[in-house]
Amino acid sequence: MREFTAIAQALADRQRVRLLLALQGGERCVCQLTALLGLADSTVSKHLSVLYQAGLVESRKNERWVYYRLPERPQPCVRQALKWLKDSLGDSPDARADAARLRQIVRVSPRELCRRRHKSPNQTERNKQPGAR
Repeated sequence: MREFTAIAQALADRQRVRLLLALQGGERCVCQLTALLGLADSTVSKHLSVLYQAGLVESRKNERWVYYRLPERPQPCVRQALKWLKDSLGDSPDARADAARLRQIVRVSPRELCRRRHKSPNQTERNKQPGAR
């Protein structure tokens, strides 16, 4: 029963559902998922933590980046939940829009995404000035 309630709670949030649908296409770096959702790093990390605790995602670290994917060998309850999610929402307009956006995002390296995301406001203003490099 604990596994079921953890999965139900994880699926009760729109942003977490979006993350799971995005991961249907394969493993993604946290910075790619953050760019997709347009939320703060800490918020996306919290959502991913809830999904991880429910067994809905797996993670691995590669240098300074953390990558998430759907589980390779999910528990039966997780497998059914992910199938239900894909069958119900996998071809929805929102899922298609996120997939199109994600195709653009993955064209940029994780290193560059992180650099862009963590650029200080002073750097951004300096780069907007004429003659700035």
